[in-house]
Amino acid sequence: MTQKIIHIDMDCFYAAVEMRDNPNLKDIPIAVGGNGPRSVLSTCNYIARSYGVRSAMPNSRALALCPELVIVNGRMDAYKAASKQIRAIFERYTDIIEPLSLDEAYLDVTDCELFQGSATLIAQQIRTDIFEELNLTASAGIAPSKFLAKIASDENKPNGQCVITPETVSDFVEDLPLKKIHGIGPKTAEKLKRHGFETCADIRKSSIKNLSLLMGKFAKVIYERSHGIDNRKLEVSRERKSLAIERTFAVDISEHADCVEVVAKLFPQLEQRLEKVGDRKITKQGIKLKFADFNQTTVEQQSHECTKTVFIDLLNKALERAENRKVRLIGLTLGFSNTSCDESQLSFTFE
Repeated sequence: MTQKIIHIDMDCFYAAVEMRDNPNLKDIPIAVGGNGPRSVLSTCNYIARSYGVRSAMPNSRALALCPELVIVNGRMDAYKAASKQIRAIFERYTDIIEPLSLDEAYLDVTDCELFQGSATLIAQQIRTDIFEELNLTASAGIAPSKFLAKIASDENKPNGQCVITPETVSDFVEDLPLKKIHGIGPKTAEKLKRHGFETCADIRKSSIKNLSLLMGKFAKVIYERSHGIDNRKLEVSRERKSLAIERTFAVDISEHADCVEVVAKLFPQLEQRLEKVGDRKITKQGIKLKFADFNQTTVEQQSHECTKTVFIDLLNKALERAENRKVRLIGLTLGFSNTSCDESQLSFTFE
């Protein structure tokens, strides 16, 4: 089966968090960085970028380009907290996640059955979830490989997405500048240009043997990428602390029986995901309801197995908090023990 890879990239993440938390910064050029004489910028918003300001630029240079630029000190705790929430959203759709940084990650949704298996609609919903729950925007690339998904996520920034289907891979890659290939920096790009290689189409006219004389072992990677070939799997190394599945309804529901029916349908899907996670010790079960006014509530209890009757009991408790509000989302969650610490150190705070 052809892989379905999504690359999610948050839009000017640090700056976006600052603008969200301080509305006075929303409509002015801002950047995140230090105060020292040799400080450089971590990132900047799109207003600042219109002046030519870029990440990794010295403060002095940025202020020369944009005298009105406001440079704020970074708040790593706030960025980590937002990143943790984003990661939790990813886990609603797949267990196969390769984080690259706080603000970007690859997701393999090949086996995800949501939205009839449409990676395009899954990416769209993930971006919607992020905006509705964190008031931040993200861009996405959808493609059969990591290489192409990452390039695609940059095509329609900010707050957009780009899809490269298996049928369009060859045409998309043909005119791609070689500098878009990961590992080809400015110096390598200039070296290739001196020998007549500027686009993937130029590489296709050559051979690995000829390229090896110029690029050594890296020639094979350049040749394969220029033909749209990238068979790398996602590198998943982080141990899961929780597992969740949820549904947002096209029409809000209010009847108790309807809510019970949703739990009954979600439960076997959660069990299937649990089987893929492997041998993990369950420590708790939880249920989340989001109401029509977008407020939400979570009810949890300690548990050592995945049991439908427990979820029904938790649902009943959560519905007591509805206060006549309709329900727009129901989610089931499992918490796992941390194998790196003993039982006495376990935290029962659900993520």
